[in-house]
Amino acid sequence: MSVTTSVEGERPRAQSSSTSLYRAVWRWHFYAGLFVLPFMVTLAVTGALYLFKDELDNVIHADIKRVEAVQNAPRALPSEIIAAALAAVPGTAVKYTTPIDPAASVEITVNTTDGRRAVYVNPYTREALGSLPDRGTVMWTIRYLHSLKYFGTYARYLIEIAAGWSILLVATGIYLWWPRKQTGGVLSVRGTPTKRVFWRDTHAVTGIFAGIFIVFLALTGMPWSGVWGGKVNEWANGNNFGYPSGVRINIPMSTQKLDEISKTSWSLEQARIPISQGHDHGQHSAEDMTRPIAESILPATSIGVDQAVARFDQLGLSPGYVVALPTTPQGVYSGSVYPDDLQKQRVIHLDQYSGEPLIDMSYADYGPLGKALEFGINTHMGQQFGLTNQIVLTLACLGIIVLATSGGIMWWKRRPTGSLGVPPMPQDRRVLYGLIAILAIGGIIFPLVGMSLLVMLLLDLLMQSRQKRRGV
Repeated sequence: MSVTTSVEGERPRAQSSSTSLYRAVWRWHFYAGLFVLPFMVTLAVTGALYLFKDELDNVIHADIKRVEAVQNAPRALPSEIIAAALAAVPGTAVKYTTPIDPAASVEITVNTTDGRRAVYVNPYTREALGSLPDRGTVMWTIRYLHSLKYFGTYARYLIEIAAGWSILLVATGIYLWWPRKQTGGVLSVRGTPTKRVFWRDTHAVTGIFAGIFIVFLALTGMPWSGVWGGKVNEWANGNNFGYPSGVRINIPMSTQKLDEISKTSWSLEQARIPISQGHDHGQHSAEDMTRPIAESILPATSIGVDQAVARFDQLGLSPGYVVALPTTPQGVYSGSVYPDDLQKQRVIHLDQYSGEPLIDMSYADYGPLGKALEFGINTHMGQQFGLTNQIVLTLACLGIIVLATSGGIMWWKRRPTGSLGVPPMPQDRRVLYGLIAILAIGGIIFPLVGMSLLVMLLLDLLMQSRQKRRGV
């Protein structure tokens, strides 16, 4: 009899613990959604558009980006194209972007007194087609909106926090979705749009499928974040002048970074630019002084952009590569390309006097962590698997929008009048402490997320204290 009583007494306790856990998870799912969903909608819309950046830019800016391809017609030399660009927009040419296909124009980036401008030139006719502010295309605007870059460094930290909270949102959502003897709302939707259960089921079913992509996009978007991304970049690439640990640098390096002169991959954002050695610094060693003048003084004539581009072609850079032009005697010709195929990613720095490669590295030279992160980033941007990649992630973005919309409608239909409708606190406080311990682990991995969790926890405790004083 005592055994029976013990078992019967344990059952309500177990049910109470289960209910408390459900309430705790539901409460934090609500908080995560309250914070994350506005960001997720913005990221989903801008992200879906950016997946088709090349296609949309070529349509929107067709008048300057596209030309009529002429079969077997000779193309103007790079120096002639740069001269045409400078005639249209006076200044100093700093970048030469080769056409990605026969119907693409050449983009020349020019430093002017009013800032940088991108000038587009027809490679067949040498005609300047027009210009835009550097990175002034519609898709660059979408990209900056996606990353909140327009709103400063601190605003971009919100992206890192939102990514962490979105993972929390998915984890708690899976627990709430998990079947508990019910059949509806697991893989099917009940009711009609007038009923709250319809929006609850739409939210749950959409969330279980979209959640996979939310976690993937959050994790692969983290490398761009201000705090976590920067630290992981340093860890992945070590202190070897910002290059992956597998690349040995045995030449003089400048303090200028590759990301400062040209768009680059995440792994090479901190990579430093080497120094051209084939010119006279005005300093000679004792050994130099014993040599004939012709041998001791190195040549001071640059190979020029025509030879540099020819050299990059000879070395096999894929079409569409960018050449950062040297602007100082120590500068180099830096050729870089980041096509959809990761295996074709490559960066080559040429000595501007000898034309010899100082650094020649590709995706194969990245370390294991760098390769994994670059693969994730390439897939995140819809590039790795072509059109399939773009379509799948577009559907995921639409799912995120449906998820946010259904969650908002469901909350609106459930919330009490004059209240925010925060789910009730769990009765068993031990469950809450266990959940906080789990959240703390995530906070250690992602510091900004951890700080935001702490702030939210303090606000939640403050709100509970006020409710107790009011007798709620």
